[in-house]
Order: sequence, then C-alpha cells, then structure tokens
Amino acid sequence: MANSLNNHFSIVTLLFVIISVTAPSSLATASQHNVLSYGAKPDGTTDSTKAFVAAWNQACSSSSPATIYAPTGRFALRNVKFQGPCKNNAITVRIDGTLLAPSNYEVIGNVGNWILFEQVNGVTVSGGVLDGQGAGLWACKASGKSCPTGATTLQFSNSNDIMISGLSSLNSQIFHIVIYNSHQVKIQGVKVSASGNSPNTDGIHVEKSTGVTILSSKLGTGDDCVSIGPGTTNLWIENVACGPGHGISVGSLGKELKESGVQNVTVKSVTFIGTQNGARIKSWGRQSSGFARNIVFQHILMNNVQNPIVIDQNYCPNNQNCPGLASGIKISDVTYQDIHGTSATEVAVKFDCSTKYPCTGLNLEDVKLTYKNQPAVSSCKNADGGATGSLQSNSCL
Repeated sequence: MANSLNNHFSIVTLLFVIISVTAPSSLATASQHNVLSYGAKPDGTTDSTKAFVAAWNQACSSSSPATIYAPTGRFALRNVKFQGPCKNNAITVRIDGTLLAPSNYEVIGNVGNWILFEQVNGVTVSGGVLDGQGAGLWACKASGKSCPTGATTLQFSNSNDIMISGLSSLNSQIFHIVIYNSHQVKIQGVKVSASGNSPNTDGIHVEKSTGVTILSSKLGTGDDCVSIGPGTTNLWIENVACGPGHGISVGSLGKELKESGVQNVTVKSVTFIGTQNGARIKSWGRQSSGFARNIVFQHILMNNVQNPIVIDQNYCPNNQNCPGLASGIKISDVTYQDIHGTSATEVAVKFDCSTKYPCTGLNLEDVKLTYKNQPAVSSCKNADGGATGSLQSNSCL
C-alpha cells in the first residue's frame, strides 16, 4: 500500500514539473519596453520615430507577451509603421503622454497614414493622446490651394484581435481611426475631437472588416462620427455620443461597380447633438453590385439634428461630379426603433431610394421626432415598409 502511494505522489510530482516547464508563453510576465530606453525624448520637438520603431521591433520579436510604454510628455513622431506578423499575439502599447504629428503637414500629408499597424494580432493600444495637428492642412484646403490629401492618424490593416481603449485623437489631418480588412476589433472609451468644419476628419471608419465593436465613446468631428464602408459585417456600436459631425453613416456606397455589401449592423443607445445627420445610409447614383441590409438603429436621442433619419441614394456632396444615374445599391431590412428628440428641419425622416432598386423592409417603431415643438414630417421616394407604435412624425411608409 505504501509503495502504491509513493508511486502516486511521484506521478503527480512528475506531472506538475511537466506542466510547469511546458506552460504557455501567455502566462509569462510581459517584457517591458520603455521608449525612453531606446532614445525617445518627451520634449515635443526631438524626432522619436526611430525609438518607437526600435521598441516595437523588440516587442514583436519576443516570443512572450510584451508592453511598449510611452510615459508622460510629448513625443514627436513622423509617419511610422508597426509591422507584423510578430512572434507573440499579446503586445500592449501603453501611452501616458501625447504623440505629436509634424506641425508641417507637408511632412506626412501624402503618405496615407501617420501611425499604421499592419498584419498584427492581439495588439492593444491603451490611453494617451494622438495629436494630428491637422489645422494647417484644413486651412490649406479651405483656401483652394493645391494641398496634400492628408494622413489618417491611426490605422489597423489586415489585423485580428485588436483592442483600442481610453485613447484620445485630436485634430487628425483626415480620418482619425481606420479599421481596414481586420477582424475582432474592440474600440472602447475613445474620444475624438476636431473642428466641426474640418474636412474628411471621420471619427472612426470601418471597411472590409468583421466583428468590430465600438463602445462608450465620444466623437466630435467635421465629418461622419462613424463611417461604415463596403465589406463591413457584424458591426456593433453602443453608448456613443456624436457631435459635431455628419452622424453615423453607412456609406458612402457605390463608388465601385463591383463592391462588397454591408450587413448586420447595430447602432444602439446613441446621442446625436447638433449634427448634420443622425442615422444615415448613403450611396452614389451609379451602378454597383453592393448592398446594405439587416441594419438596426435603436434607442437613439436626436438633439437639434438637421436630418435625423435619412437614406440618400443620390449622394453627391456639394453637387459636384454627380453621376446622375440610378443607384445599384440594394437597401433592405432597416429598422428604426425608439428614436426620439428634435429635428432642426421640418422633414425629419427622408427616404430617397433608388429608382432601379427601391428600398424594402424599412420599419419605423416608436419614432417620435419634433420640429419647433410640432410633429415632424417624413418624405419617401421609392421606399417600402411600415410604421408601428407611438409615432410622433407623420410616416410616409
């Protein structure tokens, strides 16, 4: 009996040793890479780009989890690419300070992106401020001069399992945050801020991506607070404040003849404050293979919004270079539920759908929108659906 017990304890001990030796690397302590150790200077003027890249290369080449740390202070960065794939899928970029784009917009104005993560998995960007210093480029564009296109502040491309939390993005030259061809991305507690008249400064743009979640964020900008591009599926937006800006927009769609569709989008518990639009779907008036379907706008408050609910299939900003054709985008199964508040115009619900492919399955449920303390009205062209519940706007469906 004693020998049997001894054998039992020996086996248990052996198993414990094996488990300890072969424990997954994710249980290991994350290595720390402070950018100051690589030569970064938090003085707001010294170019710290090489230091950030060096810290990234160390973290990316590590087989165990790694953290890149930017402490308090102001770090000047030119355009930088954090390239994968990496040897581990657990890199945290923790920012306590501010990253500054070049004040001279010519430096990065034609490179496309200021901060780009490409082909990475399991990356978290936490905290900090990204200052795109875009006002100079906006002024250039307003003057009518020949100007650079501008750089997106932060983009994740061809990446998976991404987290962006507690980040502030200020005054981007163009788009603030772009998620492109990526999967399982969570954006939480983000603040975007730019002038209400800053051009093309979309807050968050999602395109060709699946499983993106945007939570508890405040987005104020000169373009769409969230823009939803072709190929976006399973997108969830909740508890977001939008304003100033052009609203939360599916589209614009129909730029290309062969284009992926948008489907399974939920926009929930959102407040729009003084925005140009609220819940918007927009497509160009030209042929396209694209579509937008299974979209829900739910529990939404409109506060003095010019176009609270709008589908525009003749989209053409400033009426310049309008295609003038019937939109090929098929829009179907769109639900507007529990939407209330005030419209800045008499027509609070406007469905201007394609003559070739009318909108189908549009559903208004408990939509209560007023204009100057009176029930707002709606306008429908080529739209089919129904309205139910307590409606305070005269439905045209």
